[in-house]
Amino acid sequence: MNGKYEFEGKIRYSEIDETGCLSLAGLVNYFQDVSTFQSEELGIGVEYLTERHQAWILSSWQIVIDHLPKLCESVKAQTWAYDFQGFYGMRNFVLLGADGKPAARANSIWVLYDTRENRPVRVPEDMAQAYPMLEPLEMEYAPRKIRLPQGGEPRETFAIGRHQLDTNHHVNNGQYIAMAAEYLPAGFKIRQMRAEYKMQARLHDEICPRVYTEENQVIVALCSSQGKPYAVVVFEERRKEQDR
Repeated sequence: MNGKYEFEGKIRYSEIDETGCLSLAGLVNYFQDVSTFQSEELGIGVEYLTERHQAWILSSWQIVIDHLPKLCESVKAQTWAYDFQGFYGMRNFVLLGADGKPAARANSIWVLYDTRENRPVRVPEDMAQAYPMLEPLEMEYAPRKIRLPQGGEPRETFAIGRHQLDTNHHVNNGQYIAMAAEYLPAGFKIRQMRAEYKMQARLHDEICPRVYTEENQVIVALCSSQGKPYAVVVFEERRKEQDR
């Protein structure tokens, strides 16, 4: 695949939302899974990292949605690394629909983290060289950092449950997106989602959401009880002229 890693699937009932199409959480899972599969096949997956007290921690997502595949539609998820800088790794994703055209595209920035020292570490040269490198995907790249506007509406506080944790014993990045999506108004069609991850939430930590509504977008800050964001998620609404 010329450096791209891919796997094929079919949209399952458990992956769709009330519209009958792949949910945003399902889309994020396809992207997470395809990158995990690649790392595992290269021999530098979860067990390899755990033995070295390391983990890849997501710093930011940018996902652009052209359309969401329907129930039972055949899809193909693709990914490739395109750069390593210091402790950062950059990776693109594409989800192809049954017609072979992109249904969604994504950029992601990851940080290699020392789980004993609780700090980022430089990506070793042998690890970086293990990943086939390609040119970055052609797309309009948004900044990694998200600026929060003034104000915002506080919402009810809730605690983190076990089902929201991953093998790193903190909240999985996709879970933050699922949490934030709960505050979207009915009928909101997502054109682009961006997420910036700032801190790691763990079991029983309290999440204090704050919602900011602007023209064509909703921003959700998922904060600690001290008001510091664990993650900030921006949903940009699809305009009518962007519909297929």
